Amino acid sequence: MKHTILSKEEEAIEKDFDLYQPVSKETKKHIEKVIENSRKSRPVSLRINEKDLVRLKEKANKNGLPYQTMINVVIHKYVTDNFLDKEEVTKFLQLRKAV
Repeated sequence: MKHTILSKEEEAIEKDFDLYQPVSKETKKHIEKVIENSRKSRPVSLRINEKDLVRLKEKANKNGLPYQTMINVVIHKYVTDNFLDKEEVTKFLQLRKAV
């Protein structure tokens, strides 16, 4: 029998599994709509100061993210007035990969 190693987040979900409740059809549709809207993106072209781009790439690399994803995160932080931490970005990327 093969044993799967779970991440800390997966372990927490498994530990609290009994606490999770099914959601209504309306809530499920809302969640699906939010996920679908998060997938929509539009390609853009922009010029960035070379030194800023180098530093951005360094920071992205330090955080284990592709630099274009880092640019997306920075823009998202600015337009939503929110600050995302690395775990939130990782969850977002995992969600996008899963679908």
